[in-house]
Amino acid sequence: MSTPFPFTAVVGQDDLRLALLLNAVSSAVGGVLVRGEKGTAKSTAVRALSALMPQVDVVSGCRFSCDPGSPDPACPDGPHEPGAFESRPARMVELPVGASEDRLVGALDIERALAEGVKAFEPGLLADAHRGILYVDEVNLLHDHLVDLLLDAAAMGASYVEREGVSVRHAAKFLLVGTMNPEEGELRPQLLDRFGLTVEVAASREPEQRVEVVRRRLAYDDDPAGFAARWADEEAAVRARIVAARELLPSVRLGDGALRQIAATCAAFEVDGMRADIVMARTATALAAWAGRTDVLAEDVRQAALLALPHRRRRNPFDAPGLDEDKLDQTLEEFSGEDDVDDEDPDPDGPGGGGGGQPPQGDGDPQGGDTGARPEAGEGGESQPSGAGAGEQAPARASEPFRAKVLSVPGIGEGAAGRRSRARTEHGRTTGARRPRGTLTKLHLAATVQAAAPHQRARGRSGPGLVVRRDDLRQATREGREGNLVLFVVDASGSMAARQRMSAVKGAVLSLLLDAYQRRDKVGLVTFRGAAAEVALPPTSSVDAAAARLESLPTGGRTPLAAGLLKAHDVLRVERLRDPARRALVVVVTDGRATGGPEPVALAGRAARLFAAEGTASVVVDCESGPVRLGLAGQLAGELGGTAVTLDELRADSIAGLVKDVQRRAA
Repeated sequence: MSTPFPFTAVVGQDDLRLALLLNAVSSAVGGVLVRGEKGTAKSTAVRALSALMPQVDVVSGCRFSCDPGSPDPACPDGPHEPGAFESRPARMVELPVGASEDRLVGALDIERALAEGVKAFEPGLLADAHRGILYVDEVNLLHDHLVDLLLDAAAMGASYVEREGVSVRHAAKFLLVGTMNPEEGELRPQLLDRFGLTVEVAASREPEQRVEVVRRRLAYDDDPAGFAARWADEEAAVRARIVAARELLPSVRLGDGALRQIAATCAAFEVDGMRADIVMARTATALAAWAGRTDVLAEDVRQAALLALPHRRRRNPFDAPGLDEDKLDQTLEEFSGEDDVDDEDPDPDGPGGGGGGQPPQGDGDPQGGDTGARPEAGEGGESQPSGAGAGEQAPARASEPFRAKVLSVPGIGEGAAGRRSRARTEHGRTTGARRPRGTLTKLHLAATVQAAAPHQRARGRSGPGLVVRRDDLRQATREGREGNLVLFVVDASGSMAARQRMSAVKGAVLSLLLDAYQRRDKVGLVTFRGAAAEVALPPTSSVDAAAARLESLPTGGRTPLAAGLLKAHDVLRVERLRDPARRALVVVVTDGRATGGPEPVALAGRAARLFAAEGTASVVVDCESGPVRLGLAGQLAGELGGTAVTLDELRADSIAGLVKDVQRRAA
């Protein structure tokens, strides 16, 4: 077994280490989500935490880690005889992003269940993680069906496996820890709310701290065991402090004054539901215990708010997580003064070393530095579009987004699970049956019985049971929805530059981006103006990044429509090599004009016909306005083999109709 990097040797990252330690003190806090750029020791710190967790007592031989003091009466390995138990380290189980449903929840032997009525069950990762840590790296890339299973287990504290009337249930209570890079996409709100705490991490910009990071990492890589031995005393001290805090936790008093501050803070920041209040209360209590106190201080409430609320106040995916600390201080001050909220500073020499309880200071991090707010996406360092210069206008602000109509790709695909276009998936309505390719995951019972029935006499059936062979099993084929690559090709030329017009265009694209987020699409952004086109955002799962690029988009110059279409065609060609199963939807936002260079209209037509020849689904959002309209966007849509819609028709509440397929072909 490899030697993990010591937790106390992580440089900086105080908020990250504190959030992890609070969950080690109190599992009721509800886990932690770590957001940050790549290379900031997110995974390193999480894996290091498992070595600090106190050992757990489990029933001997139980595959589901039952507590010998109160074994699960419904445990599949039960009933358990009292007395036999063993101690082992708490497990940290990693859930791969590409894991199957059976790997997560476990699998039933369907053949034995049908033929013998035996519940032969192989536990999954949820069973392994019971009473331990379930770690999901890149949790924002987890498939929707796995997210649903995690949500169910987190809500009920148990996992259910049901296949054709045969069911198994087992306890599944775990500390959920996830890491993610926001540039690769956001989490579904339901899963986001399941994380008790969240922290933002970023690499330190201090040269001395970065030097220490590199020094420690190199020392660890050269001799992991020796490096860990040098930090053994610090690790043992933190482990002992966790045990002491756990013992103190039941004695911590959360007074009415602290509860009022918690309730007032959650109300002031307009968080949804009551989970935030509960998590803040549990976090403030854990902070006091970690600091070695039995009373919750106002500063514990403040620290709890900074950890528990930022991810709960987002109203849409374009809102940056965070908390207005001035508003927080004002709210806490307004509701301070209660007799049972102690605002005095604790003894700095006491066991906690200060309110809120700071994590052990190791001065460094193996991969990155201190915590701090990440700069907003698109803030600073943005390259200017090609052709910038004379005639360029400052970016216009987007108008208020609206609920957009569903634009779907025709036909049936086999891409990544999502919510846009029809696809053959593992989840959805059953449409037929086939012989399984590899492991059977979804049994089609009627087709299986039909395949086995003609052979019962030859197989010597004599009792009521059905004699089933593996060749009889049939996999259910299902139809659900897939996510697509939605590539926006946006005209930023002078013909689009009128303030009110560009504001409406940006609002429409923002609305489509919001729709893409909800339907789990990848998005990309190509813009064209002046003399050329550029890829403002390569295809990504982060609609936040796309919205930021859109917001800073300047306008002006000629309209190189052909260049924009050819650039989009190149992007799609590369993406087909990377992800051939994901189908594309091209959304061209323009008034249809083409200027600059020789024969710009003819050249744009030839570029558009490339998409039609390849069968790429497309829609043109017609931005032409005014009493006299040339209808050029409609002509472009015809060349693309797609459809044209106006800005008004793009709204879901318009009278233009219901769902539109973006490609209409003659029979």
